Amino acid sequence: MPAPDKLPEEPGTELVQVDPLNDRIQGSGGGRSLYWLFKNVLLGPGLKRIFRPIVEGAENVPTHGPAIIACNHLSIADWLFTPLALRRRITYVAKSDYFTGTGLKGMLQRRFFAGTGQVPIDRSGGKASEGALRAGLRVLRRGELFGIFPEGTRSHDGKLYKGRTGVARLALEAQVPVIPTAVINTDVIAPVNKHFGRVVAPIVKFGRPLDFSRYQGMAEDRFILRSITDEVMYAIMELSGQEYVDLYATEAKELAKQEAGGGPG
Repeated sequence: MPAPDKLPEEPGTELVQVDPLNDRIQGSGGGRSLYWLFKNVLLGPGLKRIFRPIVEGAENVPTHGPAIIACNHLSIADWLFTPLALRRRITYVAKSDYFTGTGLKGMLQRRFFAGTGQVPIDRSGGKASEGALRAGLRVLRRGELFGIFPEGTRSHDGKLYKGRTGVARLALEAQVPVIPTAVINTDVIAPVNKHFGRVVAPIVKFGRPLDFSRYQGMAEDRFILRSITDEVMYAIMELSGQEYVDLYATEAKELAKQEAGGGPG
């Protein structure tokens, strides 16, 4: 298997990062007890009782061994309800800002995000992005489930946007299947830029595993990476029923801002 640091990182791809001092995955291997405490005692039972989530296709997720959970991204609630749908832990990514706060609030925030199965995103590029790729691979090489939102950011209008190729790089490097996943109604529960929406039943759908072993050894071919990513996004679209837009979500958000402001911002 090629060394991870030989792979170029696509600008904007969001993966996880490694602690540069000891090469440890922040928020992944640690905090396991806290994760299960949140899921099974402090948070999970209440969420299930109030929202009554609906799960479809959970049998498509392997009961053991590594796999990538590639999901659409409608709301901050996505990373709450998807793990509740499975018995296995899913390690997700989160903005590094959530792990760098100070004082009591910062400490509680770090413990919460680490304890709910999240690790920090590094958006700075360069060598830091290489470390991010190493960390994502390490989660999978431990035989765990790694959750990723290929769109890279939340959809601002409920549409499904073009995926970043980080999901393809991980699938080829780790030689693991990708489980296309769709969440529905989470944007109603926790709308963008609002504290709370309405109590509705969120739906989590897991599709059949996608096997990309036919592309093994082609992880440096950008056309192959795009082909894999588009296949993943198409599978997510079929599950979610969303309208697909062949544009990155960040670009779409910027265009929306410009249109709302009557011109370039």
